[in-house]
Amino acid sequence: GDLLPSLGLSGSWGWRRVVDDGGQTQINFFGEEVVTPATKSDNRSYSVSAGGNVVLFDGLANYAQISRAKNDLESSEFSLDKLRQDVVYTTTFYYYGVISTGELVKVRQDNVSYNEKLLETIKERNKLGSIPIADVYTQQVSVGNAQLLLIQAQNSYENAKNNLLNYLALDIFENYELVDPYTETSESENEEFLKNHSNLESLVKEALLNRKDYKSKLLDVESAQNGKTIAFSGMLPSLSGNYGYSTSATKPNSLFDRETYSVGLSLNIPIFSNWNTEANMQFAEVSYLNEMEDLAALERTIKIEVKDSYLNLVASKKQLEVTKSNVIAAKENRRVNHERYNLGSGTILDVLQSDKDYTQALTDNISAKFEYFQNRDKLINALGKLDFEKYQ
Repeated sequence: GDLLPSLGLSGSWGWRRVVDDGGQTQINFFGEEVVTPATKSDNRSYSVSAGGNVVLFDGLANYAQISRAKNDLESSEFSLDKLRQDVVYTTTFYYYGVISTGELVKVRQDNVSYNEKLLETIKERNKLGSIPIADVYTQQVSVGNAQLLLIQAQNSYENAKNNLLNYLALDIFENYELVDPYTETSESENEEFLKNHSNLESLVKEALLNRKDYKSKLLDVESAQNGKTIAFSGMLPSLSGNYGYSTSATKPNSLFDRETYSVGLSLNIPIFSNWNTEANMQFAEVSYLNEMEDLAALERTIKIEVKDSYLNLVASKKQLEVTKSNVIAAKENRRVNHERYNLGSGTILDVLQSDKDYTQALTDNISAKFEYFQNRDKLINALGKLDFEKYQ
């Protein structure tokens, strides 16, 4: 708007009455004394005027202000997009917490069922005299421990769900059905993702190209540069033009009988401003250097986030593979020890230890699975590729 000429319109009306009581003595043209009579006169005036001015040159300050305003707007939009991405990532973090604790509840429920069935079997065998009563007591303790762990898992699940609903500003007393979105995820998809994100240098370049906060900071630097231009404009002369039109009369029907037009130029050359201009220039320079330092710091942070996310993803992928193998081995080991115990060649402690190892293997596998997905989303967010629009 500062680049456009201004225009204003005004009108006025006035009324004036002069009352003279007279009685004053005056000397006329002939040198005779005369007494002024009483008089009363009315005067009315009407006027209309229009005019404005236009800035022809102000050291490019107007253009710099427009550019800065545009950069500030785009920077705010990028910052808002980054905030949305972070909200989506945080939501997925809480969501994974709910799903993982839900799967742990299922593991604990299965473990309770297994130990209860084993307790019934041990009791029957004890009645037959094939195993000592100590095995019954040992298994009863194992059942109690399994039930205790189930209660703890259920409590963790409810807490995780409350945290998610609270973050989403939803009513925690409402019932919501939460499902695992990655039940159909195949091993090949995970391998393909890692294959496409295996070059750290390329990942950093991609992050600097896509990150919304980095784009926002680049625009902040440009705005600071515009601030330097605006401050320096105080050292340059300014040129402005003005134009006007006016008319006046004592009667409305004679208003446009006498018109006045005017056009002018005004040149302002700064000579001394009490060092205010110099101070503004220094302040603008400091602001620019601060923005440049913030940009460099953000770039370092992005590189660290990308590298850490990538290394954590690779490590969690290996952990997931190891835990899958452990689940298979622990399940087979529990089966073997259970059969040996039934045949009388194994002890109840072997069965309990193998069951504990199997349950721990399942727990580790669940933790590794969702840790992998969390690290994957963290890497995607670090690359600036988290698509928040599909969640709107």
